[in-house]
Formats: sequence, structure tokens, C-alpha cells
Amino acid sequence: MKRIFLFLTVLFLLHSCARVGSPIGGSKDTIAPNVIGSNIDSTRINVSRNIKELRIDFDEYITLKDINKNLIISPPIKSIKRILPSNIANTSLLIQWTDTLQANTTYNFNFGNSIADNNESNILRYYNFAFSTGEKLDDLYISGVVKDGMAIRKTASSENKNVVGLYKISDTINYREKPYYISRVDDDGYYELNYLSPGKYKIIAFEDENTNSVYDPGKEKIAFQKEEVIIDKSISGLNLRMYPSKKPVKYLEMKEMPGGILMTFEGNPDSVKVNPLNEKMKDFKVTHKPKSDTLKIWFDAVKNEIGQGTTENLKFTYDAGVIKDSLFNASLFYKYNTKNKMSVENGIGGNLLAPKTDFKITSNYIIDKIQPEKWTLKTDSISQNFTARISETNPYEILIKSDFKEGKKYSLTVPKTTVLSYYEKNADSKRFDFEADKVENYGSLTFKLTNAPATKYWIQLMDSGEKVIYQKYTSGTEVKFDIVKPAEYIVRILVDNNENKFWDPADFSNETFAEDAFVYYKLALSRPLWDSIENWDLKDTKTLDLEAIKPAAPVEKEQQNNPVNPLQSGGTMRSDNNMNLQNRR
Repeated sequence: MKRIFLFLTVLFLLHSCARVGSPIGGSKDTIAPNVIGSNIDSTRINVSRNIKELRIDFDEYITLKDINKNLIISPPIKSIKRILPSNIANTSLLIQWTDTLQANTTYNFNFGNSIADNNESNILRYYNFAFSTGEKLDDLYISGVVKDGMAIRKTASSENKNVVGLYKISDTINYREKPYYISRVDDDGYYELNYLSPGKYKIIAFEDENTNSVYDPGKEKIAFQKEEVIIDKSISGLNLRMYPSKKPVKYLEMKEMPGGILMTFEGNPDSVKVNPLNEKMKDFKVTHKPKSDTLKIWFDAVKNEIGQGTTENLKFTYDAGVIKDSLFNASLFYKYNTKNKMSVENGIGGNLLAPKTDFKITSNYIIDKIQPEKWTLKTDSISQNFTARISETNPYEILIKSDFKEGKKYSLTVPKTTVLSYYEKNADSKRFDFEADKVENYGSLTFKLTNAPATKYWIQLMDSGEKVIYQKYTSGTEVKFDIVKPAEYIVRILVDNNENKFWDPADFSNETFAEDAFVYYKLALSRPLWDSIENWDLKDTKTLDLEAIKPAAPVEKEQQNNPVNPLQSGGTMRSDNNMNLQNRR
């Protein structure tokens, strides 16, 4: 009996020792950690400038999540030496630095969502700790909402990196340094800049993609006010709208391409002047469209014996307008690729030709001349009249116009050497078989605009992947797309405010706002044999919400190698009105 009692006693003790943590039963801990003290006096004023650390004590063990991304200190303390806890939970948070603090200054430590309890990861949201090295704690604030002027889908909370900052107005403001005051934007776009001192400031918001708290032109979206912000009292409702930013022009690389050399830039140079320094390259052509980030140098590598069987170092000078009247050098090791012959391909992306449209063929070389009198277009073995021309907006494309009949099958034959580039001809004959599609397979979409732009604009129909399928460069209050494949479309307007046929992003260095952009607050539906009409007030503040919409299969592209909208991640478009949107970014 004693042995049984001893065994049960030992078993109970072992079971009790093994139970650590929360007892069985009871409600789950949903309370965030509470601050119970710090190493700084509770009044938080007249703090010594020589203090080198901040310790905050909590009523339970805490961990820090992405503290380096979440923590923002205003004004900045540059030399942060250590932040604890790192890997092991603790009841205190410790930040140490080596800087001497500024006199009569209020410092604010904004921890964002980085502080959480160790057991259930309950977050102490948007916690701020402020103290002053002067006799008072500055208590002014600015608040408002930051929106993405180009956004179609709501950004996931884990991807929101937007910040708002204030720079003190001075003779020279260094925007390559962190703002004097800075705060993160929450998931709903709301921001607060707290504990501000009176003064004059420049306000900006930007997408802090690399979390360095410094705006990177051309890489991060930007919002700003031209007018200075005068803070003598708290300000609410100071709203900002972010847009893509202009990339500074920068040479990237040169590489071999079919017919010559491709030269690429970051940014969009208005013009580029380039000259070869190789004696062999006496006859060459250079093509570059204003605002394009690519330049092409065309030459006859075989005739001039350039890069034939061996690699040659080709050198060039170029001027892309980065520094006025300054020439820079570029080079590449070039070897002619014998596989890069000139060819032509079907340009409609399939074998169905939409009603009331031209058949298109495209080339991998720029097209200089064509000989359509040597081509044949047949249906039912009967030759058809047609005309052909090089596209005015895309020199890699040929448009073939004829009286295409619905449901009829056609065959276009293009013999070799009848499509000419500067120094090359299409090497092989090609036959293109296609069918003229029926109008009953398409619908139309009409947009009636209220508060329409005063200047010309692009109106774009995009698929669920945000690829541009149809677009027009037009003006006025009513726009009709006659032949539209049945689908749901995202609709966007990009306004060409300065009518330079290029949508200009924001240029913060010159305080130039991005050109206007609007996204329709609902999807536009095209149905077969249906004339849909959409009424759109551009001042309507409703936004498109795609979170609950199941993505549809992308609409089949109708055209290859057409100008690609640089605001898209890729894809092709059909252009109902000739326009030039390619190569923007």
C-alpha cells in the first residue's frame, strides 16, 4: 500500500513540474502588453542630452517583430548601437545609441506594430514614446490620408511601406537625408505625425520600398505639396495622393540584337545622340523615339566584317542630355549571331481577325520598305484586293487592309526579300492563314464622362491581370469601343495634361506633379451583341474594390509587338486610335 501511495505521489509531482504556461481552460489571452515604466522620468521633459539609452518596461514578456522596419525615430538618431530583445523574450525593451541629443527637442519613438507579447503575439499597435530635452513636450500634430493615385487593388497590409515625412524649411533641404519628422502610414492609408514643434516644413509621402526612410527618385512613388506647411497649431485632413516618380536618366548597358546593337537606359531620355568609334562602322542608322528608354544602332555586320567569327570591342560616344553638351563612352564586346535573321510573324496573336480591323504582321527588325505588289491575299482560292502600309506608330508592324468578310478564311503570302529593313530583308517566305471573326462574337462599350479632362487622354480597358487590351487616345465626353471581346474590364484614364503624347510621372526635384489618372469604380462588362453604356463622373470618389472579385481568365491578346503601356507589368494591347505610349518605363 505504501509503495502504491509513493508511486502516485511521485507521478503527481512529475506531472505538476511538467506543466508550465497557461492552465487548461480559461479564456485566451487577447490583451497587448502594458507599459509599466521606463528609465526616463514620467514627466519626460528636461531629459539630459547625454542620455544614451531608452528602456521601456512591460508587465509581461515581449518580442520584437521587424523592429528595424517598424521603428521610426523623429528627429532621427543616426547612431543606433543596439536594440533588445533580439531573439529571446524579455520584460524590457532597450534601445542604445552613441549620438548626443539636440537641445530643446522633442524625440518620438514610433514602434509601429513591432511590439508583441511572447505567448499569443498580441500586438501593441502604433505605440509611441516621446520625451524632450527641453522644458516642454511639443504636442502639435498633422494627420490625414495617403492614397495611391494609380492603385487598382488594395495593397496587402504586409506590403504597405508608405511613410510621410516633414523636412524643416531652410536655405537648402537635403532630401537624401531622413526627414526631420517621419511616420508610417497604416493599412487604411491614415497617418499621424505627432509631437511636432512649431515651424515651417515641406511635407512628402513616399513608398519606402527599401525601408531606409529616404525617398529614392524613380524607384519609389511620391506625393508632395508645393506649398510649405506652417505648423502653429495641429492640422487634420492633410491628404496626399502618390504617383509613380520620374526616373533620372542613366545609361545601363549595350547588347547585341538582331540587326545591330541595343542600348538601354534607366529613365526616359528626350533624345540621345550616339556615334561609333569603330572605323569599320561607316554606314549605320540610329533609331530612338523621344521618351524611349531604348536606342537601336543598325548596321550590316557581314558586309563590314564586324564580329565575324570573333568578338570585337565596339566603342561609342553618347549624349543623353544628363549633363548639357557632355559626351560619355559606352562599349560592348560584339559577336555577330548568325541565327538572328530577319523574319515576319502573325501580329494578331491568333487565327481570328476581329471585325473592322486590319490584319497585322510584325518583324524582329525595324521595317524600312515593303513590296506588297509581290504579295497575295486569297479566300476560296480567289485573289483579293488589299493595301499594306507600315504602321505610323510602330515601325515593326505592317497593317493589311481589305474587305474582310465575316466567317471567311484567308491566306496571305509574303515572299522572301519583300520586307526590307535598313541592311536586311526577310529571309524566308511566309504564309498566314486566318479567319475573319463574326461581329456577333463581340460587344461594344461606350463611356459617357462627366467632368471629362480638358485635354487629350488615354482611356484603357485592362484585363484582370491589369494588362491593357484596348485603348484610345482621344478627347471629349464620350468614347466608344466598337469591337470588344466579351469580358469584364478594369477601366483607367491617363490624362495627357501637356499633350506631349506621354504620361508624365511625378518629378519631385522640379516640383512637377504627375499627370492626372482615374480608375473607374466598377468593372465594365462587355457582352456579345450588346451595346453597354457606362456613365462615369471623374470627380466620383468611389474606388474599385477587386478583393471579392474572382480573377477572370485574361482576354486573348489581339496584337503582338504593339506599343506596351509602361505602367503595366507587361503584355500587349490593341490600339483603336494610333498613339505612342511605348517605352515609358
